[in-house]
Amino acid sequence: MSRLADNIEAVQLGTAAELLGHASDTLDDQDAGLEDLQRLARELNRALRDVRGCCVFSGVRPVASATAC
Repeated sequence: MSRLADNIEAVQLGTAAELLGHASDTLDDQDAGLEDLQRLARELNRALRDVRGCCVFSGVRPVASATAC
């Protein structure tokens, strides 16, 4: 089970890293429209939840939480 959790965590963290690059490209794109920015915000939200979940699962305590996941 631990190996499965590690693999899932690796995929989630890899996806978050790729999304950061995509976010930079989208924000630098002068032609990016509202739909592009909304999609980016949804994807970033999902990635942040996943990364937070990895941290909580690994025993890292969040400093503060504005809302529960």
